[in-house]
Amino acid sequence: MTNETNSVAKTSNKPTHYAYCVRENSEKKSAMWLIVGAAWPHKSGRGFNIELESVPLSGRIVLLNASEKRK
Repeated sequence: MTNETNSVAKTSNKPTHYAYCVRENSEKKSAMWLIVGAAWPHKSGRGFNIELESVPLSGRIVLLNASEKRK
């Protein structure tokens, strides 16, 4: 890690956003949502630190406010 990365600290222990992997299911006309990580804003407010537990091979990653419920 660089010094720049190390100097950016989380502003809170709780994440402000959660990352979900969303995979469409065409047969059921629905989507499967799986939480794969979380995000915290930089102190400067100009970006986010994102920690992913896994990276999907298919589907998309959706980042939602922690206070929002997934759809």
